[in-house]
Amino acid sequence: MLDWIARLANSRAWVVVGIAVAFTALAGALGGPVASQLHQGGFTNPKSESEAATRSLVAATGTRADRNVIALVRIDSIDSPAAQSEVAQVVSTIAADKDVKAAFSYYQTHDPSLVSRNGRETLVIGLFKDVNDDAIGAASSRLQDKFKNDHAVTLGGVGTTFAEVQANVQADLGRAESLAFPILFLLMLWVFRGAVAALLPLMVGGITVLGTFLGLRLVNAETPLSIFALNLATGLGLGLSIDYSLFMVSRFREELAAGRSVPEAVRVTVRTAGRTILFSSLTVAAALASLTVFPLNFLFSMGVAGVIVVALAATTALLVLPSVLRLLGTRVNALAPRRWQRNESSNRGFWYSLSGFVMRRPIIVALASGALLVAFGLPFLSIKFNSVDATTLPATASARIVDTAVKSDFPGQRGAPAIIVVKAGQDRGADVAAFADRVRQVSGVTSVGQPQYVGSGTWELDADIGKEPYSTAATTTLRDIRSLSAPFPVRATGLTGYFVDLQKGLLDSLPLAVVLVTITTLLILFLMTGSVILPIKSVLMNLLTLSATFGALVFIFQYGNFQGLLDYKSSGALEQSQPVLLFAIIFGLSTDYGVFLLARIKEARDGGRANAEAVALGLQRTGRIVTAAALLLCVAIGAFATSNIVFMKELGVGTVVGVLVDASIVRALLVPSLMGILGEWNWWAPRFLRRLHLRLGISEGGPASRPGVSIPA
Repeated sequence: MLDWIARLANSRAWVVVGIAVAFTALAGALGGPVASQLHQGGFTNPKSESEAATRSLVAATGTRADRNVIALVRIDSIDSPAAQSEVAQVVSTIAADKDVKAAFSYYQTHDPSLVSRNGRETLVIGLFKDVNDDAIGAASSRLQDKFKNDHAVTLGGVGTTFAEVQANVQADLGRAESLAFPILFLLMLWVFRGAVAALLPLMVGGITVLGTFLGLRLVNAETPLSIFALNLATGLGLGLSIDYSLFMVSRFREELAAGRSVPEAVRVTVRTAGRTILFSSLTVAAALASLTVFPLNFLFSMGVAGVIVVALAATTALLVLPSVLRLLGTRVNALAPRRWQRNESSNRGFWYSLSGFVMRRPIIVALASGALLVAFGLPFLSIKFNSVDATTLPATASARIVDTAVKSDFPGQRGAPAIIVVKAGQDRGADVAAFADRVRQVSGVTSVGQPQYVGSGTWELDADIGKEPYSTAATTTLRDIRSLSAPFPVRATGLTGYFVDLQKGLLDSLPLAVVLVTITTLLILFLMTGSVILPIKSVLMNLLTLSATFGALVFIFQYGNFQGLLDYKSSGALEQSQPVLLFAIIFGLSTDYGVFLLARIKEARDGGRANAEAVALGLQRTGRIVTAAALLLCVAIGAFATSNIVFMKELGVGTVVGVLVDASIVRALLVPSLMGILGEWNWWAPRFLRRLHLRLGISEGGPASRPGVSIPA
């Protein structure tokens, strides 16, 4: 296949480039509007008890019990006629929206919990009809527009929260792109050492990102996808395009510097760097594909976007880039200052010397670097989780302002009631009341409202379980409520219920995801190296990188460090889907860089070099490239650290930490030291597997196994 690609690039370069231009134009035209078609939310488990309870309430009441709009109205006094008139106008405006079923205030209900402690603020509650999250988000945005000039009214509530999260994410995407592109181009001028070469990854990235937008639109037509997938598509698309372009261009230049003709340089580049990219893309795609086994639409969408991104980045780098290199030839070095030019094929340098230093004292280096990674990961042992709510928004967001005011100024408002849904006929009021009495006896329940019959054989009762919905006390109380026996079907929902069910869904799916990623990675790396030891060692190295990454996230976002620098306010926990997402991204990228290093080590070894010399040459040939690729990818995805949404900051910072740790401590120190310790045992495999690898013939720089080298059996 790779030989065919090389022949195609050498004989039909203009045809390939023309097809790529046409595809990019089509993808831009059809995929460009995808942002307006993707969906909000995606942070709940659709098969959970909470969702079932909510559906029962929605069916009975015709309103979305899990979504609302809250207007915080500032008044001079609750007893003032002017205040009553002003609040009535707010109620009328909210109720008039086509997707709002009803709105009410203190003046209709005389509920004191709707009035602030000082009597200078009051709440208006709007209940949405039985419509989807996208309609609720649109309605919330319409109401925001209607009140934008009324300084006495601030809108919040769950519906407004998700609308503002989506608006911020779309704004963040544009800001991240505008911030990342200039920095990336300047860095690429330095890394690629020339203007022409620096434009090539932008070409690959443009095709990849626009193609991914088209792919997301096509998938979204059949399966709803989350709006957050766009962020991953853009950041990872640019990052991988830069990685793959850097390896292809560097190898092409290396072959030209070695005296090969342009067609021969293209052929060798595709057979070597192209093979590495193929293996790399398979491992990254497998890691990201594991996200599709989770019940959250947010993670499923990220998995779909990730697989499309990786497939397109690899395809563009393997098919289009060689054709462009064939057309450019030696002009790939054009517009490059002479002082930036160097011999690409040099076998000696800083990284070769570093490898020699490490290999002379491998046990000390391995113990020191391993201990450092373990120390970085220690904060992970105290990790706490929360979920997406108003606290993920910046302090200036209206939903965050309302949420803060409700928690601090309205003592009668219950922070996180457990909403208990009972399926029983209207004539069973006495039985439902008796059950409510049992709920009152549960430890942690401070009060229980009177059961309300809401129709269609459904009762609702609210149990106050505290103002911290994600605390251990609240989750324990909710589980105790759910464990109560009853003579009729009972389900509990609410913020705590959604949180508990989401956590359960993640934990239930995590073992399958880990097994899929691990087995796939082991298999692909075996096919590449012919070794059993190297794939196992690679997985263990990835786990150390992940541990250090999660430890850093806890240290920063949970412990509240660097709040000023990163412009956020710590909630004392991490959004619980982010570690799962980062597991897939960091595991994939760590394997990605591992493949780049192992491929060059194996190439040197297949060429007759001893283990230590092969490791030194592999590190010399990839050290600068992997470091540069990591730096550029950190800029591409790390730009999300500027997001106004806390969990997007966690994604950006986590990716930066994971990539830098892996490209420095793991690849430069730990991997070479362990390869020095193990020696020829690095390449061990049972005889039947060695024969299988020989038969498949999958190697980069030579035969799958070379005669004359003793491999422990």
